[in-house]
Amino acid sequence: MRISYHPADDLDEMVREVIKKAGMSYIDPDRVLCFRSRGSRSKRVIARCYSLPKIWQMGLNTSAHYIIEVIAERFDRLPHEEKVKVVIHELLHIPKAFGGGLRPHRGYVTNRAVNEIFSRLKSQ
Repeated sequence: MRISYHPADDLDEMVREVIKKAGMSYIDPDRVLCFRSRGSRSKRVIARCYSLPKIWQMGLNTSAHYIIEVIAERFDRLPHEEKVKVVIHELLHIPKAFGGGLRPHRGYVTNRAVNEIFSRLKSQ
């Protein structure tokens, strides 16, 4: 089976809501694109964050963009709260410079950081 990608409007809404409520004002929601994939052979991945590196930005004469992909077979089965945590996790990979790079897990994208933001969102 080949992997297929489809725009994910429901995910786009969730991403916009998390960006706004979590105070991630450094992220331009118009430059974060959301897709749902089907047919991935990955065993553990629930979602991925991709960036448009600086050299591609220069070559294409465009600004930084990010893509959040969720693996439908895993993501869609999660309860709503876990989906929100996955979205928070992927957004944490986007650096404050919003320049096309990605933050690593170590020191930036941690369960602690995800849970802190999730707790703040729940209390609003």
